[in-house]
Amino acid sequence: MKILVDHREKRSGITIDLAKKGFEVTMKQLEVADFIIETKDIQGNVHALGIEKKTQADFLNSIMDKRILRQLLELKRNFTKQLLIIEGDQNIYTLRNFHPNAIRGMLASIAIDFQIPTIHTKTSKDTASLLAVIAKRMEKPTRHYSLIPKRKAPTLKEQQEYIVETLPGVGPTLARSLLKQFRSIRNLFTAKELDLRKIDRMGEKKAEKIIDVINEEYAGLNDK
Repeated sequence: MKILVDHREKRSGITIDLAKKGFEVTMKQLEVADFIIETKDIQGNVHALGIEKKTQADFLNSIMDKRILRQLLELKRNFTKQLLIIEGDQNIYTLRNFHPNAIRGMLASIAIDFQIPTIHTKTSKDTASLLAVIAKRMEKPTRHYSLIPKRKAPTLKEQQEYIVETLPGVGPTLARSLLKQFRSIRNLFTAKELDLRKIDRMGEKKAEKIIDVINEEYAGLNDK
């Protein structure tokens, strides 16, 4: 695990805190980003996370001179993963004579347009602790989360009802009535049309269609 730190962060004390936590820290002049966390996956491929760290005051200044936009673009160009850290414990909306929506607009643009996550920390020690947690997290294998909720396997009752509901004109209520009357799908499929008509809500035409579906030869026999 290696963490590269830009030389301008020397006075922040973050380097010392990271070293105390057992990380290999190298300080150098970085052209892009303030911190770079490098890890290797199990295949030996190197992955680098580029992190831009700003105090609250510097973040506001960078909005005014549009420096933040250039820096974030460089992060996107040089790293597969990027992160912005804003450090400070004051109310950022009251620090300068800034309209709150200007700050909100920039934060929204960073998240939506640049698709770079932003994390707020209170102090340099807090930032160092966050970097340590991120570094350890990057060592772990990537987990993939499915957005499709897992469905329970259908019960036997649900499977039986589903099969009967595929018959013409049969809904959930009628399916349950048919299964209760004939007790099994086999008995239902071997029933005569007159027996079907005895079921409540089962008309003559509906019974005929069900018998046809069950007994007629497969209509796709000649399909290629």
